[in-house]
This record gives sequence, structure tokens and C-alpha cells, in this order.
Amino acid sequence: MGAAGSALNGSSIHEFTVKDGNGRDADLGIYKGKVLLVVNVASKCGFTNSNYTQLTELYNRYKGKDFEILAFPCNQFLGQEPWDDQKIKEFACTRFKADYPIFQKVKVNGPATAPVYRFLKASKPGFCGKRIKWNFTKFLVDKDGKVIGRYGTSTPPLSIEKDIEKALGSQHE
Repeated sequence: MGAAGSALNGSSIHEFTVKDGNGRDADLGIYKGKVLLVVNVASKCGFTNSNYTQLTELYNRYKGKDFEILAFPCNQFLGQEPWDDQKIKEFACTRFKADYPIFQKVKVNGPATAPVYRFLKASKPGFCGKRIKWNFTKFLVDKDGKVIGRYGTSTPPLSIEKDIEKALGSQHE
């Protein structure tokens, strides 16, 4: 039981198991050796269009270079992700051509916070402490599964491209 057992003392995101968009277990250990951008997403947020568009652009640019985006839908901010997991995936894949993994809807704050988000927040507190302030908070994770950056909602994904390149260990051509 990797997710629950390592919620507070985990040393790597690779120790966690989450649910994919179809409700099946997904071992994050499969991402060892990849730089990850973990994002809590929502379909009906004012930041949806710009973030999903730029996330897809980043993914297409770096997916062949040991980079992965992990999207976790969340409905904790003004109910801006009301759909079920299948409709969320359909929306992101159809409208924004999102080819990266979109996992099962999670809670990112409060007593029912998903263990992987407890780990992310404990690793890199933000402006509001450990609490996630809003949709599209982004965590950059290095190839060893350590959180190396946290970016707020208003930080456009493309603006952290240099941090991604640095984590990948090479400059984009």
C-alpha cells in the first residue's frame, strides 16, 4: 500500500500509487528517471484555457526527453471540476489535445487530501503554507522523485520552461 503508507514520510513521488482516470491503480514508480510536472486541473476555471493549452505545448515539446505531465482533476475550488473522470478526460483530450495522463479526481486540501498531494505540499510549501490556493498549482519533480519547484495558479506553464530544461539537464534545441 504505497500511497497511504508513505503519505507523510515519503521521500519520493515514485513511492505512491494513485488511481488513473479509469479507477485502476497507477504506480508512480513507472516515472522514475523522468522530470514531472504535477498539476491540479479544472475544466471550468478562468485559468483552464491558458493552462491546458500551455501544458499541451510543453508536453509536445518535451515528451520524448524524459518529461511527463501528471494531471489531477480537483473540484475543491468553487466546484470548477464538476464532471466525472471520463468526461474530464474527454474534455481535456478533445479540446486541448492532452495526451498526458489525467488521473482520477482528488482532493488537494483538507482531511481527505490525496497522499501524493500531502507529499507534494510537505515538500514545497507555497504562499499559503502547505495549502493549495487554487486550481492549476504546479509542482516540478526531478528524475529522482524530489519536488524542486512549486508554481502558483497565475504562473503560466511556459514561464517555467527553463526550470524544466534545467531539471532535464539540457537546453531545448
